[in-house]
Amino acid sequence: MNMSKTTDNIEIRTVSRIIKGMPATDGAGVELTRVIGQPALNTLDPFLLLDAFRSDKPEDYLAGFPSHPHRGFETVTYLLEGRMRHKDNAGHEGVIEPGGIQWMTAGKGIVHSEMPEQENGMLEGFQLWVNLPAENKMDAPSYQEYAAEHIPVEAREGGIEVRVISGQTSQGTTGPVVQPLTDPLYLDVRVPAGQTFVEPLPTSHNAFIYIIHGPVEVMGESKQVLQLVRDDLGVLADGDAVRLSTGEHDAQFLLVSGKPLRQPIARGGPFVMNTQDEIKQAFDDYRHGRF
Repeated sequence: MNMSKTTDNIEIRTVSRIIKGMPATDGAGVELTRVIGQPALNTLDPFLLLDAFRSDKPEDYLAGFPSHPHRGFETVTYLLEGRMRHKDNAGHEGVIEPGGIQWMTAGKGIVHSEMPEQENGMLEGFQLWVNLPAENKMDAPSYQEYAAEHIPVEAREGGIEVRVISGQTSQGTTGPVVQPLTDPLYLDVRVPAGQTFVEPLPTSHNAFIYIIHGPVEVMGESKQVLQLVRDDLGVLADGDAVRLSTGEHDAQFLLVSGKPLRQPIARGGPFVMNTQDEIKQAFDDYRHGRF
């Protein structure tokens, strides 16, 4: 199988690294898998963190994420199963339901809680942190929230389905979330067995795939075929497009890309700025109620 070129002779992005998520806890003890933001992959500019959570054990998630602050970046919460109630210190409140997205721009500061709106059953989803440019880190907080029915689903040959959360696909489907600062593409892709998915990506953008259900086959840097399985993250090298194929089983994965900011990153818990002095200021502002 020649996976290095498409029929248009464009350069296919290889997988340069496969990252295994590591068990972690956050909030009040929620069990999750940390994929970006761990020693093996600290950042993938502009992406700062990717957490995956999947459990049907209430004790793993019921404690939730009580009130906590953020400054200087965006949190993106996408649910596949379950319900999560969000509430912030500015009076904004709502529930993220299955298939829904909340794209929160924390900007200069927000204090919020994220609590499961259920006492049993499956809770499954992801939280992605996206950095903001230095000149926008102190912007006013804002939200882009959309229920499943407002996220377009693109149907392709072979039964392939693409849920478009942000960005525009090569077939012209545009997601509801718009963020020109990092120009993100965020797709939830379902590929039946025995099919191939190809999607062009901006050559200047960093990108990854995260396998929800697999396996899928992709090309490695040595032109060998790699198999990515559930919970693998594949970092995509430079190129024009991504190409993935399925074997005997259906697959589902996230495909995410964004424009790198190439700016210094200073991290302090829930704050991401450009300098340590800005981090100290964020803690001081939070302690003195200036969020």
